[in-house]
Amino acid sequence: MLNYSTEEMAHELLQTIQKEYKSLNKFNIMVLGKTGVGKSTLINNLFSEKIVETGIGRPVTQEIKKIEKEGFPLALYDVPGLELDGENDVDNLLNQILGEIAKGVRSGNLDQAIHCICYCVSTPVHRFEQAEIDFLKKFINGAGMYNVPIIIVLTQSYSKRDAKEMLNAIKMENLNVVDIIPVLAEDYEIDEDYTAKAYGLDRLAEIILQVIPESVKKTFVAIQCVDLKMKVDKANSIVAVAAATAAATGASPIPFSDAALLVPEELAMMAKITRTFGLSIAKGTLSTIISGTIGTAGATVLGKTIVAAIIKTIPGAGSIVGGAISAATAAALTAALGEAYIAVLVQISKGQISIQELDTEKGKKEIREIFNSRLKVKRDKKGQPK
Repeated sequence: MLNYSTEEMAHELLQTIQKEYKSLNKFNIMVLGKTGVGKSTLINNLFSEKIVETGIGRPVTQEIKKIEKEGFPLALYDVPGLELDGENDVDNLLNQILGEIAKGVRSGNLDQAIHCICYCVSTPVHRFEQAEIDFLKKFINGAGMYNVPIIIVLTQSYSKRDAKEMLNAIKMENLNVVDIIPVLAEDYEIDEDYTAKAYGLDRLAEIILQVIPESVKKTFVAIQCVDLKMKVDKANSIVAVAAATAAATGASPIPFSDAALLVPEELAMMAKITRTFGLSIAKGTLSTIISGTIGTAGATVLGKTIVAAIIKTIPGAGSIVGGAISAATAAALTAALGEAYIAVLVQISKGQISIQELDTEKGKKEIREIFNSRLKVKRDKKGQPK
C-alpha cells in the first residue's frame, strides 16, 4: 500500500514546480521605436516582472542592450530611441539591429534567437512621418530574411479615435507585418474627472502567442500577465491530459489500497498549472491546498474512506467493483482537482484572495468548497440529480 503524507506531497510538488520553471526556454523579444514612445512602459506592463527602468522625458537606453533578470525566462533586446532627423546615424543603427537578429539565427541556439519584434509608434504624434516610414521599410525588408515576426504597436493610445486613424494610415503603407495593435499600457489620468483605462495588451499577447515558435509558447503564457484567459485555457488543456492519463491508470481498476498510484500524476498536473500561472507558492501553502483537496496530513491519500465518499458524490463516474476505483472515477477525481486548483489560482491572479490568506481558516474553507463544487459539476455532467 502506498502512503503519502501532505508534507511529503507538498515537498514533491514544490520540487516538481521548480523543475517546471527551470525547463522553460527563454523568450527573447526586441522592442524599438522613436524616443519617448513608451517602450519601457509597454514591456513592464506586458510581463509579470518589471525588467526595465522607466524614465520621463529622456531615453532610458544609450545603446542596444540585452536586459535579463535572474530567474525570469525573458530577454529584452532594448534598442535606443530612434532619432530619424539626422542626429543619429540611422543606417549604422539599422545595421546593428539586423546584425543582432542575424547573430541569433546563425547561432542555431533557440535561447539566442529573437522570437518576436515589437515596433512602437506613438499615437499622439497623429501622423506617420515619411522618415519613419522609410526606416521601417528598410528594417522590415532586412528582418524579413530571418523570418522574425514583426508587430507594430500603437503606444500611448489615449484616444481610440486617434489610434484608429493612425492604424488606417499605417495600413495604407502595406507593410509586411503581422498586425498593428493600438495599446494603452496603463491607466492614464486625463484630468481629475477622467482616467483613460488601459487596453490592448491582452490583444497584443494573443498575437504574440500566435506567431512565436512552439518551443517558447509555454514560457510566454507563464510570464505574460495581461491575459488571464490565456493561462486558464492552457491550464485546462493540462487538466484534460492529466485526466486522460488517470483514466488509463484506472483502466484496470485500482484497489482502494493502491489509489495513491494516482498521486504522482496529479502532482505533475498541479506543477504544470502553477508554472502556467507563473506564480511562486511556498511549501506550507501547497500543503494547505493539498490537505483541502486530495488528502489530510498523515493519512493515506485517496484511501478507502475518501474514495468511497467521492464515488457517492459522483454516482455516474464509476462503480465499486471488488473495492476498486474505475477509470471514470480516476479521471473525474483528477479533473475535479485540476479545475479546483485552477479556480484557486484564478482568484489569486485577480487579487480576490492572497496566497497568504490560503493558510487561514477562511482560505482552507474556500479551497474545500471549491474542490467540492468541482466534484458536483462532474456529477451533474453525468446527468445525475443534485
